[in-house]
Amino acid sequence: MEPTEIQEFSNQLKEAGEGKKEESLTSISLAISILAVLVAMVTVLGHRTHTEAVLMEGRATDQWNEYQAKKIRQDNLSVVVDTLGLNGTPTPAVQQKIGEFKAHIAKWKEDLVEQQNKAHEFEGEVAHAERQAGRYDLGEALLQIAVVLCSVTLFTRNRTYFFFGLSLGVAGLIVAATALTVH
Repeated sequence: MEPTEIQEFSNQLKEAGEGKKEESLTSISLAISILAVLVAMVTVLGHRTHTEAVLMEGRATDQWNEYQAKKIRQDNLSVVVDTLGLNGTPTPAVQQKIGEFKAHIAKWKEDLVEQQNKAHEFEGEVAHAERQAGRYDLGEALLQIAVVLCSVTLFTRNRTYFFFGLSLGVAGLIVAATALTVH
């Protein structure tokens, strides 16, 4: 081999090595892009779940307000019935009204149990949504850390950051996926 051929061969090897580095950096960049998309997806799921929890909390509050209003009406009507009964012997018209009022009180008593059960159901849905949102938030955080660690690989050329970042990304995906199994 001529000295110029050795130099050319050496340059070709260097260029081939740089091509491999570029190729490996391209795959790392692609992985970072995929992780960024996953972060966005998990973030949206987390935000929607938080919104659902807030809406359910509003429904539960409305339900408890309705329960309280009926309870107050029932208590007020009970006082009226007691007051009418204390005025000596009631007339037939008063007795009829007392009967009507007692029927309302009995109906509201049944309604109150139903209202209370609905409110507890909404509160259970709030708790469920909050547990799910917590998992989405943790998954999102792990995925964001994974993106940062993988990005550090581009600067340091140390693949340890990349593999650690990928493992955190997988852990973040698993945590976010467990939100679907929360009961």
